[in-house]
Amino acid sequence: MSRTYQATGINLKTQALGESDKIVTILTKEFGLIRAIAPGSRKHNSSLGGRSGMFVVNQLLISQGRSSQPATATLDRITQAETIKTYPGLTKNLGKLAASQYLAEIVLCQALSEQPQEELYEVLNEHLQRLEALPKSQDSGLVAHLTQGVFHLLALAGLTPQVQFCCLTQRPLTPDLTNSNWQVGFSIAAGGTVCLQAWEELRKEREKQKNQENSPDTNSPKTSYQTVFHHQDLPKISSRLGGKELLMLQHLSQPGIMQIDAASDYGWLSVEQILRQYTQYHLGRPIRSATLIDSYFAANHDAIV
Repeated sequence: MSRTYQATGINLKTQALGESDKIVTILTKEFGLIRAIAPGSRKHNSSLGGRSGMFVVNQLLISQGRSSQPATATLDRITQAETIKTYPGLTKNLGKLAASQYLAEIVLCQALSEQPQEELYEVLNEHLQRLEALPKSQDSGLVAHLTQGVFHLLALAGLTPQVQFCCLTQRPLTPDLTNSNWQVGFSIAAGGTVCLQAWEELRKEREKQKNQENSPDTNSPKTSYQTVFHHQDLPKISSRLGGKELLMLQHLSQPGIMQIDAASDYGWLSVEQILRQYTQYHLGRPIRSATLIDSYFAANHDAIV
């Protein structure tokens, strides 16, 4: 069996190794996630220096590590790299860089090793291209594109939140944009949007059944058995959305980004927060890059409000 193989991949994570090397985590179309040493890539004149940077897409020739060697020697080694594409615009803008790292962190949790990941590779590159193409002044558009990227990655993993129908009744949800007080609930545990009226009716029904359980009928003869009630679980409402925010969520499955007026741009931050909590719940870990998004928009608050 050949000790070398070829792959096309995008760099998602790097870490220093020794005095001059890097360990690069790469999402490849052919083999999924791989971790490989880029030897000498931290040297000033190294040909792998720029090619081992974040979000660089390379055609790679990789040498397999030897399992009988020490831990670092078992890692594969990049012997050749030919750059296919770079995203210089992402590293020149803090907001774009934070959004890209956010998406990369989700991909790192989703991607498998030793299995083709072509669709995940294509989806990530598509959203990185969209982020890079955004004009510098469109900070609100940045949140919208980030949020859509998160939504598409969830869909690819089979974790799409239900936003078109109520999770309790399975009835369609149509946002009322004429009523500023109209709201719908979002339940992470239930898997998506919840009609608040249906939720309140279920809460009252549960409360009634609970009272019946706790209030024995003194007129009925005593028996040696108890009546057991089977309840539909009452999901916890994680957050509440207005009509425009629900419309934004519902539009995320579309190819393009919903165009909204500048006064409503702040709603994208609210939608991003909802999807962030939902994603972290399913990943079982926090998205650390999300704190960069919070810091960036806290510092640039006037740009989107």
